Amino acid sequence: MQIAITSQNRKTITEHAGKCRKFWLYDIDADRIAGKRLVELPIEQSFHASHAGLPDALAGINVLITGGMGSNLFRRLIDLGVQLLLACEEDPDRAIADFLAGCLLTRSLVFACDDEHHSH
Repeated sequence: MQIAITSQNRKTITEHAGKCRKFWLYDIDADRIAGKRLVELPIEQSFHASHAGLPDALAGINVLITGGMGSNLFRRLIDLGVQLLLACEEDPDRAIADFLAGCLLTRSLVFACDDEHHSH
């Protein structure tokens, strides 16, 4: 399993998954972290700019943990079979540990409108 976490500042789980270009990727094997690396996407491969599929660097993800995203990206990732979680936790390592323990606190996705640029 591979889990991606949005982390534009490389320190915390950040919002705006569509515009995010930095992701922590965690490789999970037998419910344990087998590897962790930072991936930085070129701007043209951000979710916001690409509009289809997953960027090559994120092609193997099963789960995306983020602080927020728009409705269009939500629907696109669901259609691709990616499990989406809006974490209450800000620390990426703690979020992974909580996810693996089955106790990651999440928020519901609520969209104020159907415009990805203005909804969270």
